[in-house]
Amino acid sequence: MRAARLHEYTTEMSNALSIDEIDAPQATASDSVIVDVDGAGWCQTDNHVIEGQWTDYVPQTLPMTLGHENAGTVVETGKEVSPVEEGDQVICHPVQTCGTCRPCRQGETMYCENAAFNGLTTDGGFADQLLTSERAVIPLPDGIDPAEIAPHADAGITAYHAAKKAVDDLNPGDTAVVIGVGGLGHIGLQCLDAMSAARIIALDLKESARELASELGAGQTLDPANDDVPAEIAAITDERGAAQVLDFVGADETTALAPDITAAGGDHHIIGYGGHVHEPSQALVDGEFSFVGNIVGRHAELQELVALVDDGYVDLHTTRYGLEEINDVAEKLEHGEIDGRAVITP
Repeated sequence: MRAARLHEYTTEMSNALSIDEIDAPQATASDSVIVDVDGAGWCQTDNHVIEGQWTDYVPQTLPMTLGHENAGTVVETGKEVSPVEEGDQVICHPVQTCGTCRPCRQGETMYCENAAFNGLTTDGGFADQLLTSERAVIPLPDGIDPAEIAPHADAGITAYHAAKKAVDDLNPGDTAVVIGVGGLGHIGLQCLDAMSAARIIALDLKESARELASELGAGQTLDPANDDVPAEIAAITDERGAAQVLDFVGADETTALAPDITAAGGDHHIIGYGGHVHEPSQALVDGEFSFVGNIVGRHAELQELVALVDDGYVDLHTTRYGLEEINDVAEKLEHGEIDGRAVITP
């Protein structure tokens, strides 16, 4: 089968991955599930993997097939698999968990001590077929296109996971700020709008992203390049600030906004990454706000997000590309030229 493989870390996206012929996966374990990949979302994390940014955090053995946002059709299962069968259309949580370690027993599957992460620690879905497990697959409702929903396997549940935490501390009349209305941000904004009565302010440098934010439920949009963001948010919130800030950029410039825009007792959720937090400890003491990290959502949260999608509350803006265009996609994302999500369709 064909697979887009990373052979060495590089910052040059134009030839980062090679399309190789490799052996198709086999359902050798009793819980194995083989999926014909209909769609695999390209994520900023894929660029970071190519650059070697994850080597200090997870073990990686090259060459490796990238792609952790996958959906498709089941073509083979292990002998003990019961949730799905051949012909079922599924979305695949990127993490294959053991189910028996203490974090798994507590329901914190993202902390699994024996996890395999497609496209990050083991082969992913930028290929004709994907090997996963029965604990990772979720059957799709009738009428949902696997290629269209694929990015929800990571981008969607990461945004939903953060929004769900933020919603717990949002009351009617509160303000939430979404920083970055890109691949993750446009999903998180819709989740906030669907699950809370908060007023939403969206920040993005791109006019097209701000226009999209308005269409998806943002009451106000700001351009950080030209607007005085702290002053504007202070005016909108009667000097209180935003009860919850969802930062889908995670750059030095966006984390630095926290002391000036976050309400007392509020949270600045960091979902995007690549920058740093450089704030005086006194700023946190004075405002009693918190920086909150966010990782990929749990399997159960992907089920919840699929329900929101099926009920029409969350829509994805996607552009499809063939497997042979994969390095073009990497370059486009590196230069901020993709609105919404790119989906590879092997």
